[in-house]
Amino acid sequence: MDRLAEARRVFDIEIDALRKTKDALDDIFLQILDEVVNCTGKVIITGMGKPGHIASKLAATFSSLGTPSFHMHPAEAMHGDLGMICENDIVIAMSYSGESDEIVKILPNIRMIGAKIIALTGNKDSTLGKTADITQAFPEFEEACCLGLAPTSSTTAELVYGDALAVTASAIYGFRDSDFGRYHPAGALGRKLILKVADLMAKGDEVPFIEQNSLLMDAVTKMSEKGLGVVAVTDDDGKLTGIITDGDLRRIIERRTDIYTETVSDVMTVSPRIITKDRLAVDALRFIRQQNINNIPVVDSSNRLIGMLTWQMIVNAGIVI
Repeated sequence: MDRLAEARRVFDIEIDALRKTKDALDDIFLQILDEVVNCTGKVIITGMGKPGHIASKLAATFSSLGTPSFHMHPAEAMHGDLGMICENDIVIAMSYSGESDEIVKILPNIRMIGAKIIALTGNKDSTLGKTADITQAFPEFEEACCLGLAPTSSTTAELVYGDALAVTASAIYGFRDSDFGRYHPAGALGRKLILKVADLMAKGDEVPFIEQNSLLMDAVTKMSEKGLGVVAVTDDDGKLTGIITDGDLRRIIERRTDIYTETVSDVMTVSPRIITKDRLAVDALRFIRQQNINNIPVVDSSNRLIGMLTWQMIVNAGIVI
């Protein structure tokens, strides 16, 4: 057997199934989409066997893109999980044959509860197809299994069809990256979308700052105490006037400057780059990298110092670019 040829055959068959499914999209898809978008309850997705695994994935996709959804195992539904369904919910039931025993058995109960039933099936004249309020009948296509038996092409078509519903619905909602981040706080992508400078910056007593009439030696002491490799310089009103970094200090010492007599205002970097607390941390990291700096003062609208941010703080939070 030519193993690569066999693998390519599977790709070709499943791609053909997707192409047929895409070409068959019509007003039925739009009807189902409208039901999803206008649903005041939850979108419950169920399937038995391989379609059940697809149902679980699709429920996760719907939920992450703004449509409240969960997966219901049809066998468990017969033993009490039907109680999760309410009359304002939608149940999307997937069975290519339309005769999966576990699916067929729960349909009368879903009807009694009052939830709307949407069928994804390859047989519109099946029990599932005839019972559903709306039936999406997939075109006939070949399963990629070498025996033509195991769900392969059919489950791929169900997966992509469900993804199309979820993604199109999210576009109708006006779902934004900030919404996505709200539902994915633990992931790296979520952190990029929700963490702001204010969430990561040093603040309060953690901020290394010194008044501009102080001696340079005081800046050395303050930098050592706070351990951020930088000291912000402020005026009497707390407004930022400059900064001194550990790199500045090394250069100052190399010039043999007297740190016991020089004031910070004599050696500080005037008008340093700044950032505000409401900027996304990932944007701050990009800015820091672009400017080739390690630290950046955080100021309010009046240029008062309110924090200090370093690139290490951002990277330590799991944000990378």
